[in-house]
Amino acid sequence: MRKQEQLRVRATRTRQGNNIEVFAFFLRGADIARIADINRVGRSNDELEGFQRPEIKSHVRSIAEFLDSGPVLFPNAIILAFSSDVTFRAVRGRGVKDCSDISDGGVITIPVRAEGKRAAWIVDGQQRSLALAQAKNDAHVVPVVGFLSADLATAREQFILVNKAKPLSARLIDELLPQVGGLLPQDLEERRLPSLLTDQLAKDPNSPFYKMLKRKSDPANVGVITDSSIRAAIGQNLKSSMGALSQYRGGSDVDTDAMYRTLFIYWSAVKDAFPNAWGKKATQSRLMHSAGIRAMGVLMDQIMVRADSTAEPELEVRASLERLAPHCHWTSGEWEGLGYKWNQIQSISQDIHRLAEHLCRIDRKLARVRP
Repeated sequence: MRKQEQLRVRATRTRQGNNIEVFAFFLRGADIARIADINRVGRSNDELEGFQRPEIKSHVRSIAEFLDSGPVLFPNAIILAFSSDVTFRAVRGRGVKDCSDISDGGVITIPVRAEGKRAAWIVDGQQRSLALAQAKNDAHVVPVVGFLSADLATAREQFILVNKAKPLSARLIDELLPQVGGLLPQDLEERRLPSLLTDQLAKDPNSPFYKMLKRKSDPANVGVITDSSIRAAIGQNLKSSMGALSQYRGGSDVDTDAMYRTLFIYWSAVKDAFPNAWGKKATQSRLMHSAGIRAMGVLMDQIMVRADSTAEPELEVRASLERLAPHCHWTSGEWEGLGYKWNQIQSISQDIHRLAEHLCRIDRKLARVRP
């Protein structure tokens, strides 16, 4: 039986977080591609896979040209998430007097396998690792920091934290957040719940948003509604004390099932109330535009608060939207009282605010004069 190829290098080890082993060592740049995969973000059967952005070819090419320009300093570390197949053996020896003992030295052993089966994922340094593999000079030595990761969720968590301050798409971060179970900074923690609910709406075959959302992980990009507009609308429903979803959120007690049912009821009724505007491209229907989604999200708070005080909330929601429908101009005509043609409404705060106020005002008026 053929012995598996391995890469063995000197390394230092310490521990962070919940006793997670972290290693630091140096590798020749060409060896990164032999031990680590780029786990690109994508979807299979509506399940999120991977976490990396598609590489930026021009950026990779410029880094490779820099590496081939001569003797260069390249101290930026590649960060890897290791599977349990990676092992570390401490090397015992005489201690050094007056030296910190926060880490120990030894040898790390990493299996060398075919692409897609490697023992490490690149968490940070995707573009640099590709450039190192393409460079004519394969002798560059680069620093590597790696940590043992029990599952992909831990790697995703570190990917988000490492890239939070970099120009990483906010939409991609939000799409990854539901897959992360660890502790996050407060600003990311606040974004996790709207992202989780958006993910549920996108994946539920019975949801009005099923196969409707444009998502960063979907290269086919077949959706008609930008996922960030749904997340923003849900975030607003959670913030206000009168928000349609805030009643299901009390401290650490969060009833996500009730939140999802509320969203499902409201947006299903929206879909049925505007059948000629639902499912079209944003250029053909302002209801599918981020401005329309955000404005209808504001209206949701008002309608749901009123509906919750009735014996049959779902019927009240549908009745409210049916009363409103003749006064809306999502695909043609002009919004009476706003002075906007249907396609003049843009995704700017002023237009969203004016449209939301207009819808809420009409809804209040119609609710007072209903039979």
